[in-house]
Amino acid sequence: MSHPGHALLEVPATLAAALAALVYARGWARIRRSFPSAMSTRRLAAFMVGLSSVWVAIGSPLAAFHHALLSVHMVQHVLLMAVAPPLMLIGAPALPLQYGLPWRSARRAIQRLRRSPPARSLRRFLTRPVVCWLAPVAALIGWHVPAVFELGVRSRWWHDLQAASFFATGVLFWLPVVRWRAGVVSASPWLIPVYLFAATLPCDALSAFLVFCDRVVYPSYLSAPRLSSLAPLHDQEFAGALMWVSVTLIYLLPAVVITIELLSPPRTDSIGAARRAAVR
Repeated sequence: MSHPGHALLEVPATLAAALAALVYARGWARIRRSFPSAMSTRRLAAFMVGLSSVWVAIGSPLAAFHHALLSVHMVQHVLLMAVAPPLMLIGAPALPLQYGLPWRSARRAIQRLRRSPPARSLRRFLTRPVVCWLAPVAALIGWHVPAVFELGVRSRWWHDLQAASFFATGVLFWLPVVRWRAGVVSASPWLIPVYLFAATLPCDALSAFLVFCDRVVYPSYLSAPRLSSLAPLHDQEFAGALMWVSVTLIYLLPAVVITIELLSPPRTDSIGAARRAAVR
């Protein structure tokens, strides 16, 4: 079933993505003029690719078919939780988005808000590794409970909330990884590989259930219009396998790279300092 007004191209999402890209690019250029080493082209590219991933998930023609194919839903899920967040965080979006705004009063208001005691307290709570790990797990499991999942298929409002929670909790999950990589936090170096590996387990469990349960878990897909030759059960099995493979690779690849680095001879202080300067 299609949500009312669900067009092949989501105009609000497309306009929002274009606006975010313009604001970020303007802020990136302003900061780069004063601090060239702080805003590399790599940062700009990472943010834009991440933002494009969000648009593909919620604003492109692909988004119109989530109600008919569970595999499309899984593509959205992977893009919003595992692909877009780390790329956008590598782009260090806070300052470019702030300085990209055309109104000085708005920039000052955001700066005051970020420095306010409630905002600082909330930021300290949300950046705790245990919170960053549990939030996406809760979103993943909670939204895939059949009764809750059906709300997202049948209601546009619930589907948008689902997508927003996937992206927001994905940002929280990747924040400790990107901040540690940047040298911003001094967590135990072995925490990050364990953190990433442990996150694959809930995804693996859900994926295995969808692949091997031998029944269609979400009734809406039984009555949805068929857009491909895949039967609902085969579509579900493909969706589970897609999440299983993609999430495992996306989470374990950086874990393996970090583990290899930790087991390798330590870098010199100058190289470490250069890395921190490049990502701050």
